Amino acid sequence: MTDADQVRDQIRNDAVEAALSKLDLDTKARLLAGQDMWSLPAVPGIGLQSLVMSDGPIGVRGVRWTADDPSIALPSPTALAAAWDPELARRAGRLLAQEARRKGVHVLLAPTVNLHRSPLGGRHFECYSEDPLLTGAVGSGYVTGVQEGGVGTTVKHFVGNDAETDRFTVDSVIAPRPLRELYLAPFEAIVDNAHPWGIMTAYNEVNGTTMTEHRYLVDEVLRGEWGFDGCNVSDWMAARSTAGDIEGGLDVAMPGPTTVYGPALAEAVRAGEVPESAVDEAVRNVLRLAARVGLLEGAPAVVETAPAPIDGQALARELAARGFVLVRNQDLLPLDATAGGTVALLGAAARDARVLGGGSATVFPERVVSPLDGLTAALPEGALTYAVGADPSDEPTPADKGFELRAVCRDASGAVLGTGSLPSGQVQWIGDDLPAGVTYETMASIEVTGTFLPRESGEHAFGTRGLGAFALSVGGRSLWSGVQEMGNEADPFEAFFGAPCERARVTLTEGEPVEVSLTYQVPDMTALPLRAIMFSLLHLGPQRDADELISEAVAAARAADTAVVVVATTERVESEGFDRTDLRLPGRQDDLVRAVAAVNPNTVVVVNAGSPVELPWREDVAAVLLTWFPGQEGGAALADVLLGDTEPGGRLPTTWPARFADAPVTEVVPTEGRLEYREGLFIGYRAYEKHAVAPAFPFGHGLGYTDWAYESLEATADTVRVRVTNTGTRPGREVVQVYLAPAAPASDGAQSAAVERPASWLAGFAGVAAGPGESVEAVIALPARAFEIWDEEARGWRRIGGTYEVRASHSHGDIRLTATLDVE
Repeated sequence: MTDADQVRDQIRNDAVEAALSKLDLDTKARLLAGQDMWSLPAVPGIGLQSLVMSDGPIGVRGVRWTADDPSIALPSPTALAAAWDPELARRAGRLLAQEARRKGVHVLLAPTVNLHRSPLGGRHFECYSEDPLLTGAVGSGYVTGVQEGGVGTTVKHFVGNDAETDRFTVDSVIAPRPLRELYLAPFEAIVDNAHPWGIMTAYNEVNGTTMTEHRYLVDEVLRGEWGFDGCNVSDWMAARSTAGDIEGGLDVAMPGPTTVYGPALAEAVRAGEVPESAVDEAVRNVLRLAARVGLLEGAPAVVETAPAPIDGQALARELAARGFVLVRNQDLLPLDATAGGTVALLGAAARDARVLGGGSATVFPERVVSPLDGLTAALPEGALTYAVGADPSDEPTPADKGFELRAVCRDASGAVLGTGSLPSGQVQWIGDDLPAGVTYETMASIEVTGTFLPRESGEHAFGTRGLGAFALSVGGRSLWSGVQEMGNEADPFEAFFGAPCERARVTLTEGEPVEVSLTYQVPDMTALPLRAIMFSLLHLGPQRDADELISEAVAAARAADTAVVVVATTERVESEGFDRTDLRLPGRQDDLVRAVAAVNPNTVVVVNAGSPVELPWREDVAAVLLTWFPGQEGGAALADVLLGDTEPGGRLPTTWPARFADAPVTEVVPTEGRLEYREGLFIGYRAYEKHAVAPAFPFGHGLGYTDWAYESLEATADTVRVRVTNTGTRPGREVVQVYLAPAAPASDGAQSAAVERPASWLAGFAGVAAGPGESVEAVIALPARAFEIWDEEARGWRRIGGTYEVRASHSHGDIRLTATLDVE
């Protein structure tokens, strides 16, 4: 911090203290409770404006769940981590800050830095990796970039929210060493390196204490040991105890207007249950956040001049390609677009790409470039054919392609109160996110209505998703009316959406539009703490015989020089609110790949999934490219990579098992409310190495379009220098990874010798670029923590001396050079 920064920081602190001194108890208590779904109240008397928050891991939705104000949709966090480039994450953060400012948002509810403990984690697409060092580095870049744009972040979910099953109540039982060395480590790194202005505490308990009330982890560790001086906000509806939360270090209880803070907190102070000093400290943290983002009069914002504008579409395209991981390539890629070859593009996911994961991270981009769109634009006319081949889903999904819809809200008499546009058949209004003129008190029904232009002739299925009473009609004909009841969904998020249900089938003709209507009766929500409406008009196109579809794809593949098969997961497989039960691709997609590979040796499989899936045919195809959820420009980036305009830049941020049975850590379902992290330190590649299990693709693996020779390695306890040469014919980028492996214990006796540690662990990395024949040196700093363990008896970090093998690697499974290092 420069002298000028210190002066400005002191001015902000003085303004915070002056504002705090003017507030009475009721106003202070009210300031700690959300006034609605996304914001805190303004206090004009002290010059405080309302602070607005928004979900934002991959795009800034804003305060309304609508496509009227589109958002740039970047690739998923797993894709961002796959680039292994904190500076790229920083650029992504700056773009999101730009989007936040455009939408009037002051704080992003991101990034998510929980670890990929088990591949079954349903929300892993929103997290970065299985490794704490990589996660902390990428998260630090993201937070730095967002805050350089003058927008705050809330690093989440602190801590132990590494699975979705029973996430509101589960007790994550984690021993002190793995808690410190794995799960807390990314948060600590981000606090140390990026100084985030906010943290979000999770729903779950850790070792018997709810995180919003966890005084030890929040006040003693986060604030006391690490020096965090930001605002601690609850996950939405996680705060449950007025006294427990404020004394546990929770500053803000969201959402409002009904929370455990506000009037309840003021009353607790007056009753002597809570000291007012605890309220003052929380208000101080809120005011400091407001001052940093420029909402407190007399306090200069940290960033008063916005950074230079960023082209969102261009960066989204670059990020996608940089995160693509080429895990197999038998001299097929890149394709030569000038050679006049033909390409058969196969798979329903090639036409209707999944570009982002399900849940609260959802945004509505202005455009989505599918693989079919991207390759059609990039290849010469007549070079590309397309066949569906196989669909990952055989159940109806929210009405999308071919539908033009709006939501019409009416009162009990049938009079129109207001109308809202819909990007799809999904209505998702939370809190005050309602069309103009509409209130929960006056609204009696919502009609999703519009037209549908079928892409195919045949029998189309229509359905509903959501809880309540519905009436469905197509083409002016009533098809179904009834009530959808709650199923066996365990997670409230999942239960609120409801299960998809088919209601009727109608024979329609391609190109002939029909009117569609789904009317929903709005229930009385007067007694609910959070008012929301979530339901969907669903659609499923004509379902042809699966074998016939595969046969058509095989014929197209046989006639083409190259076959590109796009396989994918669905929102029913990967989403917030539930975990997976296996790693299989849904539908007949595996059968499609096998059939195509049998007739065309030049088969490329593009895997459109946010986290690992089984690829049982991986050795039967020429190339496998992992594209994650690639964001709105994914199809354009895919064309760039397949045709060689851009090198696939990614390396795996998480280990991909050959099959689910091989994964060392799979337990995500609590037993009697407790999820015990029995594996301790051994997750991800550490566990595979411990159990001598060979994965399909190791952590850090990824191929480019050139080759690299590792020529020299120099190591000290502080720095590793690795010289590499591009021995190929194309420019490229290599991610040099440094792992430490204890070769011998320290010489100071049995205590150090008895320390259990992984066989190896990531200690640092650096990306380097070079042209053909050029050499470059990667300089990689080794953090002191790389040689330390958390000593449970001493309750502190302890350096473990001894002899280490320093490994310069292309991946965890591909060691190129080694050196011996003695550490005291």
